Amino acid sequence: MPATTFRNARASDLPTIVQLLANDAIAQSRTGYAQEVTPAVDAAFKEITADPNNEIVVGELDGQVVATLQLTYIPGLGRGGIRRALVEEVRVRSDLRGQRIGEALMNEAMARARARGCTLMQLTTDKRRLEAQRFYVRLGFVASHEGMKLPL
Repeated sequence: MPATTFRNARASDLPTIVQLLANDAIAQSRTGYAQEVTPAVDAAFKEITADPNNEIVVGELDGQVVATLQLTYIPGLGRGGIRRALVEEVRVRSDLRGQRIGEALMNEAMARARARGCTLMQLTTDKRRLEAQRFYVRLGFVASHEGMKLPL
C-alpha cells in the first residue's frame, strides 16, 4: 500500500472531512452532529483555518482524503509557560483502520507540535471508545487526568 501523505486541509476537503467525522456511531448519537457541510460547519472550518494556532490535518492515500484531525496549539502559564498541543476529531476511514494510518497521522501531529515548540500533547477520548484508548496508550499517551464536559 502506498504511504499516506499529510497536509493542511483545504476547503474542497470539507465534505470528506465531515463524512469521516459522521461515520461513527458515537458521533451520530450526539445532538447537532452534522452529516453534511452546513453553514455553521463551513463557518467553523473558515475560523479554524484562519487561526494560526489551529490546523486541520488530512491524510491522503492515492489522492483521496482518508484521515483527519484538528490540532490546536495552546500557550499556557502553567508548567513554566509551556506550549501544549490539543488533538481533537481524530478519524481514519473505517475500511482502512488497522493499517497504521492513524499512527502515521498522530506521528505527523506530534512532529508538527514539536516544531511549534510544544512540549506536551493532550487529547480526550470518549470513555466508550475502548479501541481508541488502546491505540493512544500504544502511542505513549497516559490517562493521567479525568476529563469533564458541560453543555452550554
